[in-house]
Amino acid sequence: MLKSPPAPQAVAREARDMRERRDVDRLDSRLVPPVSPVPPLARGYCAIIVFSEPVMSEWNVPDLIDHTVLRPDATKVDVLRLCREAKEHRFTVIFVPPCYVDEAVAAVAGTAIRVGIPIGFPLGGHTTKTKVAEALEAVARGAHVLDMVMNVSRLKSGDREYVRKDIAEVVNATAGVEHKVILETCYLTQQEKRTACQLVVEAGADYVKTSTGFGAAGATVEDVRLMKETVAGRAKVKASGGIRDWKTTLAMLEAGADRIGTSASLAIVAEWARRLKAEG
Repeated sequence: MLKSPPAPQAVAREARDMRERRDVDRLDSRLVPPVSPVPPLARGYCAIIVFSEPVMSEWNVPDLIDHTVLRPDATKVDVLRLCREAKEHRFTVIFVPPCYVDEAVAAVAGTAIRVGIPIGFPLGGHTTKTKVAEALEAVARGAHVLDMVMNVSRLKSGDREYVRKDIAEVVNATAGVEHKVILETCYLTQQEKRTACQLVVEAGADYVKTSTGFGAAGATVEDVRLMKETVAGRAKVKASGGIRDWKTTLAMLEAGADRIGTSASLAIVAEWARRLKAEG
């Protein structure tokens, strides 16, 4: 005997609850009785399609952004402005050029903001000894986050063990801080991206990261998905490079990014806040 189909109101409530739990992607369908009368022999079920909009409140966006100024022409004034913006908008991580680590650490002292410094930036071809020295100095001066550039050339040359050790030596020399490894995905094949992710995990780093922002291209949704799938929970994913608006940020988060690196943080957060307010 066929069970009675659920009431439309119950289906709508269930769909809403499922969307809030993120147990559905962008589409949910349920079988409900037809709304308009139909001949007895034609009575059956029709599908109601419910499209879910992104829930702005799902993410505390300022918490997920590495607020960054790494332009070659960035000045001390720019760095100090970045620090003020981080305090005002509650960004939890800032990235500054290594020569300004002292100023940045002093400017955010007494807050929960962590100072990040790039290592082997932006090409990644530094010797391991040089990368370790950069990392040690940054940490000694108060940095708590290190984003190091992978040696892309060595990876593309097939020297997997060199790449793994290059990362591991920086990680081991600076235990207790957060380590991200920039793959510069625009220069890698799909298999090289997977291999790089595996080496980062083996070396003990906390994150794989897409790009420096100085390469031929930046983050893509496809690369974030691939990286997320490859690390399989053994590391997190940071998307960076070319992320300058809320729409792109949302796409990266939905693809699996755990953090966003950008210099357009204020514009992104402003748009997110407007959408959040509109959502009620």
